[in-house]
Amino acid sequence: MSIRASRSVGVFAAIALSAVGLAAVSGCGGQKEAVDGGTDVRADRARQVAAAWDGSAAAAAWRAGYHPLGEAVQLPKGGLRGQADRQAHENQNVILRGELPGAGPRYGRITWPGGDSLTRPLVGADQSYRTLAGTHDVGAPHLTVTGAKPGTMTMVTSRGPATVPAWLFSLDGYATPLKQAAAVPSKPPPSPIEAAHDIPGRPIDRLIRISDDGRSVTVVALHGVCDDGAGVDVLETRGSVVLSAAAKGHEGGGICTKQSRLQQMTVKLERPVGDRVLLDTRTGRPVPYKGLRGVSPSPSAS
Repeated sequence: MSIRASRSVGVFAAIALSAVGLAAVSGCGGQKEAVDGGTDVRADRARQVAAAWDGSAAAAAWRAGYHPLGEAVQLPKGGLRGQADRQAHENQNVILRGELPGAGPRYGRITWPGGDSLTRPLVGADQSYRTLAGTHDVGAPHLTVTGAKPGTMTMVTSRGPATVPAWLFSLDGYATPLKQAAAVPSKPPPSPIEAAHDIPGRPIDRLIRISDDGRSVTVVALHGVCDDGAGVDVLETRGSVVLSAAAKGHEGGGICTKQSRLQQMTVKLERPVGDRVLLDTRTGRPVPYKGLRGVSPSPSAS
């Protein structure tokens, strides 16, 4: 196994996420310069989480399921045109002018390049549309859906890229559709280890992306307004990638105030994630994918 640490630099805003630089230290049994205080406690806990998951029934169930790790919505080719349309998408201000298909098939098949497949329940066009359209303010910048049809899309999952049943929504003014995955994700298996609330740091807030080559993961961690930013340590084993987040420059690695800030961190790995389970040290559960909705993106980390 290997345990490595990341360090961040930059200026942090209360809502905007900042880019980070990373420094890695390899070796089994020790963490170096990761975050201030509590490093050994987090390292021990990370090993416990990895040991509980590696080879477990929970890990087997996770690998057998459909767990999206990428955006369920894909914009038309070339993206949205203009700030007004981008704002409408961010605000989920989508208007329907046309008819949606009736009840479609109840189940659909997800396929992976290696030949594996899985049948999952599907949501209908109406339900899929409602997840896109949080508001219906015709007086504000909005996107207009004129129809929908069934199709497929490719998205990142815990088992790699997959072809997934999707609804293809026609947008007024666009030649290609907006796609939204229609397959219902599998329920995460119960964790083989309980959460730990007595170790320094905070849970990883969310997974944002996994790089195309699988050799880095970008997450959001939390830190306080009076510390030196967030730090994320990584423990790699054959079956797991365990991430530990804590605040730097504060005793014990905990957040120094109830007012917390979000920080985007890209963690480089020694080898691709592959089908290893991406886990959070404190919760003992897979790191949830939430994407960047609701927070400001940052430049890519170097």
